[in-house]
Amino acid sequence: MQLTIRATGQDAKVISYLLAKNPNNLYERSVNGHFIRMFYSQFAEEEVEVTFFVTPDPIGLSSNQSEIYDITSYINDREFVVSSIFCTFLRTALGTALNGKPKEDYISWVNHSFPLEFSFGPLASNLSNLEIEELFQPLGYEVAITYGEVNYRVNIKKKSTARYITLKGLTTLQKGLRQLFVLIPVLDNYKHYYIDEKEIKKIERYGEGWLDTHPQRQFILKQALRFKEVYSLVERQSEEKQNTEVEQKVRLNDLRYEKIIQKVNEFKNRDTIVDLGSGEGKLSVKLGFVDGVKEILAVEPSESESIKALKRFEKVQEKENFVMPKQIIGSLFYYDERLKNKDIIILCEVIEHIDAYRLPKIMRTILHDYRPKVLLITTPNKEYNEVYQLGDGAHRHSDHRFEWTREEFSDWCETQSEASEYNVTFDGIGEEHELYGYPTQMCIFTRKEL
Repeated sequence: MQLTIRATGQDAKVISYLLAKNPNNLYERSVNGHFIRMFYSQFAEEEVEVTFFVTPDPIGLSSNQSEIYDITSYINDREFVVSSIFCTFLRTALGTALNGKPKEDYISWVNHSFPLEFSFGPLASNLSNLEIEELFQPLGYEVAITYGEVNYRVNIKKKSTARYITLKGLTTLQKGLRQLFVLIPVLDNYKHYYIDEKEIKKIERYGEGWLDTHPQRQFILKQALRFKEVYSLVERQSEEKQNTEVEQKVRLNDLRYEKIIQKVNEFKNRDTIVDLGSGEGKLSVKLGFVDGVKEILAVEPSESESIKALKRFEKVQEKENFVMPKQIIGSLFYYDERLKNKDIIILCEVIEHIDAYRLPKIMRTILHDYRPKVLLITTPNKEYNEVYQLGDGAHRHSDHRFEWTREEFSDWCETQSEASEYNVTFDGIGEEHELYGYPTQMCIFTRKEL
């Protein structure tokens, strides 16, 4: 992934001093194993072009001990595309320009506007071209969006869905870079790091002088902070309301597990159960006490979560009639022979943590390859968020990629069962609201031959 900065005009050479990068030197740095390179492809009186390349270490990203990533990081494209990761690593190379602190002789140039061109890519984003243009055009940029082979001296392939963005405008180098460092994470499909007050302050600092008047300000903030907890540093809710939501969440978790256990007890065939996405093992423990269950497979991609689950299992393993779950470090994205032909597979509050476009492949694997007798899926009911008085578009959890209405969930489940050998039925969990239904919705896929 790369960023190219091009300046034209009689003062173009000043850019090198604002960047604090000597055009005669090749800049190479390693940041915790992630490689950053910079070189000037053009350095003339009235034209300067400098390119920054960032090459993250994908193994290093996946093994990050802060639990930023799960096993899906091994199969995604984030080490190749411009993203929030890109900005994090590049910030070390652009610190002088971002902070506006060049050598004293050039401080007066920090607020000087240059004819600048910023080019970056490849970009993988769910935003449309129009939505991207609406982010940058109000800032005075001409926006060009291209696919595949473009004039970047890099040709990934002839045809590509990855996009390249070019922005042209009259602006200061500092403001232009700060705008990119706010808006590139907004374009990103997944912001990779936890958002705390320090991150909020950075957005406020980089957004000073332009973000408050941007017509897409609310959208930018929602995207930039979309994985922050509902108790947001931007849209604070009262402490009383927060405590109420915590109480509701705890109670709903209990009700959810109770309903799943109730359903499991209704099935004659329940010898083997797969808790797919078992997390800390709370549901697996409860399943271990269900009469008639002989085997429980607790499948979880996160090693740290699996360790927590093991400690939970060990606390009750000596209790009478408890079936000790067998732990499997595995992912929904990979086929696992051990999960074939089981009686029941459960996805409890799992699918909303996965990008929606990836779900069809997962469902094909479960319904057509594993072929359980029963598949149980639970997920939040988006409509019920009105009862919790969440803000428009807010999710119940910071990592939810989506939340569906009852109709959306129903349509999706019916689509998965088409041309398959399963019937689907629906149920709800929690206290039903007259208008908004149940807080949690459930779908039960039952194999037709049963």
